[in-house]
Order: sequence, then structure tokens, then C-alpha cells
Amino acid sequence: MNALALAGFAVAGSALAAGLLIVRAGVAQWAGWLTTAAGVTALVGTWLTTDEVTTAQGQVLLVSAWMVLLPAALWAYPQPRWRHPVDAVLGVTLVVPGVVACFYTTQPPVVALMGTAAALALVAQTWWRLERSDASDRRSLSWVAVTASVLGLLSLAMLFTAGQTWAGPVAVGVLAAVPASMAVGVLRPESVDVRGLAVTSAVGLALGIGYLAYFAGALAILDMLGADRPEPFVLALIGLAGGVALRPVSSMLRAVMDQMLFGDRPNPLDAASRVVARIGRDPVQALALIRHDLALPYAALWHGPHLVAESGEPVIHVRRIVAAVGEPEEVALVVGMRPGDLRLSVGDERTLRLLAPLLAEIVRGAELSADLQESRAQALTAIADERRRLRSELHDGLGPALTGIAMTTDAARNLVASDPQAAIGLLDDARRDTADAIGEVRQIVYGMRPPALDELGLVAALRQQSRGLVPTVRFEVGGDMAHLPAAVEVAAYRIVMEALTNVARHTDSPAATVTLTTSADRISIEVTDNGEASAGWEAGVGIDSMRQRAIELGGSLSAGPGPHGGRVAAALPLRP
Repeated sequence: MNALALAGFAVAGSALAAGLLIVRAGVAQWAGWLTTAAGVTALVGTWLTTDEVTTAQGQVLLVSAWMVLLPAALWAYPQPRWRHPVDAVLGVTLVVPGVVACFYTTQPPVVALMGTAAALALVAQTWWRLERSDASDRRSLSWVAVTASVLGLLSLAMLFTAGQTWAGPVAVGVLAAVPASMAVGVLRPESVDVRGLAVTSAVGLALGIGYLAYFAGALAILDMLGADRPEPFVLALIGLAGGVALRPVSSMLRAVMDQMLFGDRPNPLDAASRVVARIGRDPVQALALIRHDLALPYAALWHGPHLVAESGEPVIHVRRIVAAVGEPEEVALVVGMRPGDLRLSVGDERTLRLLAPLLAEIVRGAELSADLQESRAQALTAIADERRRLRSELHDGLGPALTGIAMTTDAARNLVASDPQAAIGLLDDARRDTADAIGEVRQIVYGMRPPALDELGLVAALRQQSRGLVPTVRFEVGGDMAHLPAAVEVAAYRIVMEALTNVARHTDSPAATVTLTTSADRISIEVTDNGEASAGWEAGVGIDSMRQRAIELGGSLSAGPGPHGGRVAAALPLRP
């Protein structure tokens, strides 16, 4: 068995495997079965051509496989369409040349002519389908179109440069690659951006042909100058000069092909300047500006696993640029590749890395704004709850008491003349009720703000109110306590008193220490005792109340066992 027969078996096996994969995928069934039939027919034909007695039958089967069944599979790929008369005409044009060639297998010129006609029909049919198909079918067709185009150009280049010697191997390669591209187009069309692959392949092919032409031209010039056998050093210099020119020529050629296929690409630095000048605090608007000025199909901003904002339609191939590291959750900019791009250009990469920190700040700003809105909502809720509490206390407690006093005084007035003693008794009741009402008013006022804070100040009020709670309370004060904001002063007072109450209720400590320290922007509070370290410092209503007071002002509070007993520590900002 010669090398050509082995190659034939390999190509037939490739078609058979590709057809079976397509059939198994459950899509493109017509194309899958026709490709499988082409592979089986080619296997039998290749086997028959190894026997000189049955060469004619083998040739007919091979022509049937590659010029009838495979074109029919390509016509039906990925789905057969009968929506337009052109579809039927192209199908007939694809198959008829192969049928004619089956009757003239002993005349290679006729077979070559029919093959050329089928190839032209295939080009027309592929163009027609690409124009008429939806996005899914177009993606599958693109794989076949790119593969056939690149291999066709390579075939022409090899035939022109190496002559008929390479005709057989090139044909084998084309026939093996086309069924494989059909399988990839059905099973994994999104694995690579086929348009970018086409540009890269075309540029590489053009550079290869150009380099060979340059080298051949240089040798021809040397031959004209009389250098029959150039020295190896001279050949190395010629190759080095061509290699140095490849990079700029490659960039220029890719730019030209990009412009021809996908239009002008923006200048990254100009785009960055425009984005920075117009960027706002809305992440969606910022992403839309980046997409518009950099001509990107998609952009998204992620904060850890959470999608913050996105603009455009998601694409398969994306590039992730981390905008901030070291935060609790990193901020990342994700952009989609342009059509025809397998990666970002150096300019685009640098531009996006410049813009990414700005977007990270937008994310942080949005989070801070959300936190501020939440804090405002909590404050409004707390104010509403406090108003509801005051209304309830005034309406249900003080209101009935004052009404009773008014009715008692009216009754006493009516009895002054007729029964002075009864009137005096009623007035005594009214006075007692008035004293109770005054006490209730004081309780309400104390609940809003302890009067002792206004009369004595924070430290003196704490000293006065802590007497009797704990046998010994030691105060350590540092900084100015006379000019604290009212809200901070009330919160500090409530936290210290609640902590001392917990010491009295839940520990056996005979002493407690209260430490108050102010700085430029905050007041630090610490209450410790010398009781059992494990006693009574579990989260409860009192600790939750202290923590809530600290959080409402933007501060923090921790409570638990300390080095020698229980410990409450809080930090309150002076400018909430």
C-alpha cells in the first residue's frame, strides 16, 4: 500500500468521523448523514483503488464521495433550506458537476473542469447562505468558509511555488480539513472567534508568500549581478533583513485587513481622553462611553462575584482587567473582543488599564452612596419610631392624666360653695395627678436627652448616675469632653450606663473602670470590670441596643470577655 492510499484512508476516516460526530450532536442531521456517506464511500473507493483490477470502480466511488456527496453535505450544512429558488439552483449546480465527472473518471481534464465548476458553485452558495442565515447558522458556516478559503489560497500558493509536486498532498489536506471544520462549526462554534482566526491566517499566509517572494527576488538579483553561489553569510543577511521587516509589515497588513473587513478602529489614547473628559458617576453610562469610543461590543463591571453594571450584548471572547486589588472583593473590568480580534491590542490594553481605576472609584462611590441612603433610611425609620413612641406616651399616658386633672378641677369648682371639704379632697387628688404628670413628662424628656447632660456635662452626669450601680467606678478621661456633638454625647452616655448596668446585673465585680478619650475625629469608650471573664457577656438586648446606637452614628462597638473581666469598647465619630 503506497503513501497516497494511506492518505486517502486518513481523509476518508476524517470525513466518516466528522459525519458521525455531527449526527450524534443531534443537529445538522442531513449534513451529518451525507458526510458520513461520503466517508464510507471514500473508504471503499480508496480500498478498491489499491487493486489494479478494480481501479475504475474505485475512481467512480472516490469522485462520488468528494464531488457529489460532500458538496451535497455542504449544501445541506448546517440546515437544508428551500426558502428561495436560488437555494435549489445552487444545490443542483453543486451536485451536477460531480455526477458528470463520475462518467469521465478516465479523463482528468473533464474531472478538473467539473471540480472547478463545483468549487465556484460552492463559493456562491456559501456567500448566499452567509447573507441569508441567522447568527447561529452564520457562525457554523463561517468555520467552513474560513477553512476552505485559507486552504484554497494555500493550495494556489503551493501549486504556483512548488508546481504539481504538491498537488496531491494539498488536495488531501483540503479534503481532510473541510469535514473537520463542519464538525467544529456544529459542536464548538464558539471555541475561537473564527473571524479573528481568518484575519490571523490570511496575514500569516500573505507574510509567508511575501517572504518567499522577497527571498527569491533577492537571489535573482544576486544572480543577475553574477553571484552564482552566494556565501552563507550573504544568505543569512538577506534572511535577517527580511525577518526584521516582517513585524512592521505584519502590523500594517493587519491594519489594512482590519479596515477592509471591520472598518476603522479608534485611536486608544484619543478614546481615553474623551472618556475621561465625559465620565460621570453612573457605571452604566461610563461603560457605554468606553464601548462607544473604543468600538467594543460589550463591557461589564464586576465587584467580586457581583455584576455591578454592563453595556452591550455579551460575546463569547472577553478580556478581564482587574481594576482594584486588596479590597474585600476585587473590582474587575470585563470587555468583549471586537469582531476579528483574538486579543486586545497593546494600545487598547493600556487604555483600559488607565480607565479601570476610575471605574473602581465609581463602584466605590456607588457603594458609599448606597450606604448613605441606607443610613438615611435607618435614621428616618428611627425618627419615625421615636415620634410614634412619643405620640403613644403623650396620648395614652399624659393625655388621660391631664384630662382627669381638668375634670377633677371642674368637679372641685362645682363643690366649693356647697361642700368645701369635698372640694378640698378633689383638689388634693388633682395635685397628686399633676405631680404624676410632671414625673411622666420628665421621663419622656429624659428618654430624649438626659437633663443631667445639660446641667453637669457628660463625665459629671455619668459619675452621678453610676452611684449605686457598682460599688466603685473609676473614670479615666482624656481630651475635651465639653464640646461634643449632642447626638454623640447622648450615645456615649447611654452606652456607658448600659454597660455599667450589665456589670451590676451579670457580674460579681466590685469595681468598674470607664475610659473616655477624644481625638480629632472620634471619641473612644471602654468599660471594663474585674468579675468573672466568662459571665454575662453574651449578646442580648442591652448589647444590641449599645451596638445599634454606635452604628447609627457610623461608629462601632464590641463586647465580650476582657483580660480581667468583661469589656465593652466603642468608637463614635465626632462628625457622624
